[in-house]
Amino acid sequence: MTVTYLMLARLPAGGAAAFDAYEGAALPLLAEHGGHLERRLRTLDDRLEAHLVSFASEEGLAAYRADPRRTAAAPLLDSSGAVVELLAVRDVRH
Repeated sequence: MTVTYLMLARLPAGGAAAFDAYEGAALPLLAEHGGHLERRLRTLDDRLEAHLVSFASEEGLAAYRADPRRTAAAPLLDSSGAVVELLAVRDVRH
């Protein structure tokens, strides 16, 4: 069963470049774990980024998070100063 997540990253002033470097290393790994980046959005002031990401299963997310290449890139995320929140979400009919 497909699972969908909303990732919110709050970036301090000047943190976008390091965050982009981290994302450049981490996002290409999604597909290897059954993940797909559906949308990537950032506010005009570069202080908040949102990702809508889906995985084929919860295990896929767990494998992505445990990927040693992602872990190796973690210092970039840390240096960006980003505060990250991950929320499981669902579609709502309107």
